[in-house]
Amino acid sequence: MQTAEKPGWRRWLKRGPLENFACCLIAAGVIMLMQPVALVLFTYSFSVILVGTLMFVIVSHFPE
Repeated sequence: MQTAEKPGWRRWLKRGPLENFACCLIAAGVIMLMQPVALVLFTYSFSVILVGTLMFVIVSHFPE
């Protein structure tokens, strides 16, 4: 049985790619938080973690 493709923007809002991107943002923020070299990366690490977490919460409510 074939499933119909979702038209237009709905196909891009599937949970897979955006949810993976949010997880990568969270991981990048944690790495930025734990690195001992650049103070600029440490400074923005909380913001990156926060954006990734909020994005994950929003995307996880999208229908599959």
